[in-house]
Amino acid sequence: MADRFRVLSVMGRQLEELGISSNAVLRLAGLPSELFLQTRIWLATEEMRALYDAMAEISGDQAIGLRLGSEERPENYSPIAIAALFTRSFRDALNRIARYKRLTSPQEIRMLESSKECAVEFVWLLAEVTESPIWIDSCFAWTVTIGRRGIGRSIHPVRVELRRSVANKEPYERFFACPVKVGARHNRIFFRIEDLDQPFITHNADLLEAIAPQLEAELKQHLTNRSLSEQAKGILKRSLAGQRPRLEEVAVELRMSARTLQRKLLDEGATFHALMEEARHEMAQHYLRQPSLELNETAYLLGYEDPNSFIRAFHKWEGTSPGEWRSTNSERIH
Repeated sequence: MADRFRVLSVMGRQLEELGISSNAVLRLAGLPSELFLQTRIWLATEEMRALYDAMAEISGDQAIGLRLGSEERPENYSPIAIAALFTRSFRDALNRIARYKRLTSPQEIRMLESSKECAVEFVWLLAEVTESPIWIDSCFAWTVTIGRRGIGRSIHPVRVELRRSVANKEPYERFFACPVKVGARHNRIFFRIEDLDQPFITHNADLLEAIAPQLEAELKQHLTNRSLSEQAKGILKRSLAGQRPRLEEVAVELRMSARTLQRKLLDEGATFHALMEEARHEMAQHYLRQPSLELNETAYLLGYEDPNSFIRAFHKWEGTSPGEWRSTNSERIH
């Protein structure tokens, strides 16, 4: 998985329109002054964090991410956003976004559904530091904006949960029009199931058919550069959120039968069980670097029935307990 985030070149123009000097932002972030003049901009995780931190400092507005993410002009949209708007419903849009986001960043979008609501969580997989607050705000605002524009009315989430503290919640509660909880264990935004099923007035099958094949071709090329084992493990890591993904589910996403997937994995010297363990191991390290997550919650997110099962598995992987590993690696948590 490449440590690269795609940044749209229109971001420089967006910053200027918001009264923020793009040159000052780039200078403070330690990035090239001509960055926004490039047609394809890729930044490493640390560079991405520096860029968003610089936006907050130069603007003096800790809620600047809400303004960046609520862009409504189509000319400033990415191809992924445009494809999302052409889908049939908010649910379809979120699924498209989750599928194509792999083209632009080592980032996963997880949707955790219950009978009445759905939690949407953006996960920055390769970061060894916590996600930029501005980045989280921008992702949440962008998600809501896509939903509002597609449905054609001002829907609002059930609630928003932020891990960090916020000195003034008023801008957030005004934008999202719902309660905002700070000091939460996750960065999540919750929608009503009925809102996810709302049809999009922007749905256009012909235009979607014109855009989607290119994105699918890029995704296929992106995945071709990775072995089938790597692809399957990536799906497992994305799907580990309080459940244990099945072979059949991974096969469906890879567009093949379960038997074919099993056979091809064996050809690469891998097994589905081994990939599951690798995915759990890597995600366990990711979660343990999040100081707000308790061990029992980490066990749940990894699909274990109880914390003791997780502790035994982790000791097998690392030769130590999750708590001891977290303490030893605390210098990597910022």
